[in-house]
Amino acid sequence: MGLSSIAEKALEQGKGILRLAPTWVPRSFCVPGRRIKLHPDDYYVLGGERGGIDERWLSSTTPAKNGPLTGENEGLSAIVFDDGTGEQQILLKDAVDELKGELIGERLWNEYQSWPMYSKFFDNMGPLPHHIHHNDEHAALIGQKGKPEAYYFPPQLNNHGGDFPYTFFGIAPGTTKEQIKECLMNFSKGDNKITNYSQAFRLEPGTGWDVPPGMLHAPGSLCTYEPQKASDVFAMYQSLVNEAIIPEELLWNGTPEDRKGDYDQLMEVIDWELNVNPNLLETRFMRPKPVKAMEEMEAEGYVENWVCYLNEAFSAKELTVLPGKTVTIRDAAAYGIIVMQGHGKFGDWDIETPALIRYGQLTNDEFFVSEKAAIEGVVISNPSKTDPIVILKHFGPGNPDLIL
Repeated sequence: MGLSSIAEKALEQGKGILRLAPTWVPRSFCVPGRRIKLHPDDYYVLGGERGGIDERWLSSTTPAKNGPLTGENEGLSAIVFDDGTGEQQILLKDAVDELKGELIGERLWNEYQSWPMYSKFFDNMGPLPHHIHHNDEHAALIGQKGKPEAYYFPPQLNNHGGDFPYTFFGIAPGTTKEQIKECLMNFSKGDNKITNYSQAFRLEPGTGWDVPPGMLHAPGSLCTYEPQKASDVFAMYQSLVNEAIIPEELLWNGTPEDRKGDYDQLMEVIDWELNVNPNLLETRFMRPKPVKAMEEMEAEGYVENWVCYLNEAFSAKELTVLPGKTVTIRDAAAYGIIVMQGHGKFGDWDIETPALIRYGQLTNDEFFVSEKAAIEGVVISNPSKTDPIVILKHFGPGNPDLIL
């Protein structure tokens, strides 16, 4: 069976909804927080030199940039298709390239010729280094795209807060560019103390933050759902975190070869006005916002909130289907989902929330919904008398429904 017929038949079999396999990604500079349901024996299954698996990528057509040891297809989501003789897998990226607007919608295909976002869980025991993602202009210098991102902290994955449930954002007002440049120049001298010039906010499950490109940020230790633009570009600007040294090569990660060693280039990546904004809590913090009147939704058997909504490049919702209810949910755009709680039916698919997943094991908790299926509406049934179904939904840019 050729690739073309597999993608077409998978979409037909799922009536516009594709089942996806879990996509696990290690990071050599992180210690896993062990909250993303991976089996305890499998966090270092790829070997110590690769680091622990602390991320699960969702609806991803974006390869992970993990250096020379990066595995084949690392970071890329795979579609699971049962042809009657057994389960086969093809990359979601290949299906998008083949099916084009039939899968993601003509609007997105005509503008991007790709699925232009993905989401992930990142799950670290401690804080990450103060780092930055490049905008489109700077990322283009190394052949990549810029990377805006956003955070939402799912209550279901945060039974503990880790070692440091606070995130540094931006640069404290009053800081000079010379002070930050000096920190960068001291990167190889131990602790460069760059977070002396930032401010930290306590993280609260059930809320989120918006992080535009060019903004310095040091994510805290809550397990985080992170929708983002389809890119894996970054540079680490902090040299010592949790008594662990960050390799200097990561400071220059994302720098064009001809400008490596040029600290002015690192400073150019920083959006200064964005970083020294004294109203970060007011402008970047996100509390859930109902998609319509709460009373109307509850009467229909569900509650749905926008959880990521400040960036044009992507958006995300949290959908709760109440116990014993069957609902039809319509959206104006294609989207990926991850099931956070409960079990039931999602279209023709059985869905369930696994408690523990072995590396390489398939699950029934992740799917991708074509634009046509989203517009027609997905019927979701919750057979439980007690447990809600909770689903996170990630959308691409320009979501027509996002009017706040």
